[in-house]
Amino acid sequence: MEKPVILVTGSNGQLGKELKQIADNYSQFNFVFASREDLKLHHFGLVENFFIAAKPQYCINCAAYTAVDKAENEQDMAMLVNGEAVGNLAAICKKYQTKLIHISTDYVFDGESETPYKEDDKTGPINTYGKSKLLGEQLCMKEDADAIIIRTSWVYSSFGHNFVKTMMRLMNERNELNVVSDQIGSPTYAADLAKTILHIISSGKWEAGIYHYSNEGKISWFEFAQAIKEITGSKAVVHPIETAQYPTPARRPHYSLLNKEKIKTTYAVAVPEWKESLQKCITLLRETK
Repeated sequence: MEKPVILVTGSNGQLGKELKQIADNYSQFNFVFASREDLKLHHFGLVENFFIAAKPQYCINCAAYTAVDKAENEQDMAMLVNGEAVGNLAAICKKYQTKLIHISTDYVFDGESETPYKEDDKTGPINTYGKSKLLGEQLCMKEDADAIIIRTSWVYSSFGHNFVKTMMRLMNERNELNVVSDQIGSPTYAADLAKTILHIISSGKWEAGIYHYSNEGKISWFEFAQAIKEITGSKAVVHPIETAQYPTPARRPHYSLLNKEKIKTTYAVAVPEWKESLQKCITLLRETK
């Protein structure tokens, strides 16, 4: 009997690379990794031909336009990659009975909440990136009601560009840094999210709908930077500043904390504490230098 095939799109991103890293631990599946260059998701015919050839039983869509500030000037591109392309992929997954897990973001919310966001809370993105990701969610559910969407926040990894690697570099280069202290959320180590996704697929249980996932805890970006300084033993001084003192092209939500009860209870997911995962990632970064 042939092994089920898992197609991972956007395989050169942080999450795609983390999935590739642990794929060998899931020998009951065959994996097909497709980068943005391999598979242009907005091109329906190309994607359909790819599905006919690869015959995936599952698809994990990690492909995304993630340049939050740049998206303000490249709105059409963001909407195409994060919106229309997701609708395309979902339609093809439904046609070929492929179970789809699509990755979304905390940025679909306005950041005005005072309690962790639940899956059915009102959305209201405040920047183009968030609007494009919300469009992707809506088209995904419209085209394939059997899909699973996982919203996540503040993703970092030993791969790619992210806050942790940027902070480690800047703390080497500078004596002092300013980091925003009035945006609250919880980071997500992409390696933990990758394990959770494969845990869901391996469980043999498929409960369609939206789920939230990040590491446990509630911190600001400033506290995140302080923890990176502490773990790395950096001598750089980190100063807390307000969002208003650090203007960016795209507005950022002030509050991004996600309620994770649904994924924990539905799939018996154990969610690691943020600092524990940060320690693992930094250890790995130091080992691979």
